[in-house]
Amino acid sequence: MTIHDLLSPTGSDHDEALFAPGKPTLSYKQLYDNVIQLSAALNSFGIGRGDRVAMVMGNGPETVVTFLAVAISATAAPLNPNYKKEEFAYYYEDTKARALITLPGSAELAREAMTEDMALIEATPQEDGTLSFELIKGQREPRPTELAAPEDVAMILHTSGTTGAPKRVPLRHSNIVASANNIKSTYNLTKDDTGLCVMPLFHIHGIIASTLSTLAAGGKLVCPPGFSALEFWSWVDTYKPTWYSAVPTMHQTLLARAESNKDIIEANPFRFIRSSSSPLPPVILERMEEVFKAPVLEAYGMSEACHQMASNPLPPAQRKPGSVGIGFGVEVGIMDEEGNLLENGELGEVVVKGPNIFSGYEENPEANAEAFANGWFRTGDQGFKDEDGYLSLTGRFKEIINRGGEKISPIEVDDVLLRHPAVSEAIAFAVPSKVYGEDIHAAVVLKGDADEKELRAHCSAQLADFKVPRRFHIVDEIPRGATSKIQRVNLAELLGIS
Repeated sequence: MTIHDLLSPTGSDHDEALFAPGKPTLSYKQLYDNVIQLSAALNSFGIGRGDRVAMVMGNGPETVVTFLAVAISATAAPLNPNYKKEEFAYYYEDTKARALITLPGSAELAREAMTEDMALIEATPQEDGTLSFELIKGQREPRPTELAAPEDVAMILHTSGTTGAPKRVPLRHSNIVASANNIKSTYNLTKDDTGLCVMPLFHIHGIIASTLSTLAAGGKLVCPPGFSALEFWSWVDTYKPTWYSAVPTMHQTLLARAESNKDIIEANPFRFIRSSSSPLPPVILERMEEVFKAPVLEAYGMSEACHQMASNPLPPAQRKPGSVGIGFGVEVGIMDEEGNLLENGELGEVVVKGPNIFSGYEENPEANAEAFANGWFRTGDQGFKDEDGYLSLTGRFKEIINRGGEKISPIEVDDVLLRHPAVSEAIAFAVPSKVYGEDIHAAVVLKGDADEKELRAHCSAQLADFKVPRRFHIVDEIPRGATSKIQRVNLAELLGIS
């Protein structure tokens, strides 16, 4: 199947599809017809199957429509609008982008970084909520009107590159549709559901989990201009979403504002809340379920798997705090260093296989040789499966702290710190040590009174001595990346610790 196939069953349906504050609502028929029209426009500009098209647009329905149009006729390369000029230039060259699409009067640095042979296309909103594409420069010989095939690359993304240059991740239509349908079935999404998209639409989480799974179910998608803790609850009150998906830092921010929005929360209960893209401390999950009165389902995703690999299931099935659940449409295993699959309860590397898993990094045979073993994709995450097959992660191998041979999972330390009543945010991380090779520190944001001595005593009461951070850095905020994820492996450097 292709993204076109995923969208077309609802193409004749007049049910509402896309909502956004202050903008016209699009029906499924308007959405489908507009996407087909725009894909044909790309073909008339000389852009078609196999061509990479950079997209630099903030969140909103325009981005959803543009992504769908590009993906079904060419290859979408969504980029973070906050990149510097040099970063845009790097990604244009690395993806071999033939065109840039952006909104009129926007993305100045992205435009400046364009090469001479790139086409520039503006996506102009129309009064009825649809889009038109206007070619500003770069007309080529028109291509035949043609839609992509299942094995065509629909989207190209990059790994975060925390341990070297980013790697290109090509995702085929078949991968994307498999993942969207997996998520749809995991949460029993239907046309009666309304999803609120607060994740960036240049990130796999927002594109697949929030957007395409909702559209695959024929549901309503609310697409505001991005995450805003100030406006979130007014969106909930207006659009009555049945679910949303976000990273843990967003959930924590919403928890902090829950008390002043109690009436809206009680009047608009979620069917479920989803968390993914980084570990959700069990204490935060417990507080969310207590405050929001909805099941909080932690999931596990990666770009290479077209997002979701595992998730806790909906009630009445069991959900386990601290676990990322079970595979839905994905096989999940634990492997040792020699490539042997391990039994439940044994610690090793998490490996996955399934139709949503990509087939390999582009032009990177060395990375591919390391990434695959016996038909399984090696995630680089350490974990184990319990007696019920539920997966628990103990950290990324590159994040596991090796203190003189004693291995420390920083996730465990995070959860203990977050249980202190004065702690708002906490993250444990490795620092270089002449004695141990690595030692453990923690960055902490406080919401009450506590000092380093008190935090150490709190940790010592619940952790073995070697797991207790040697230093606690009290900070106003913890540095984050573009998708609100904390890059643990870079934290010592970001905080100026050597």
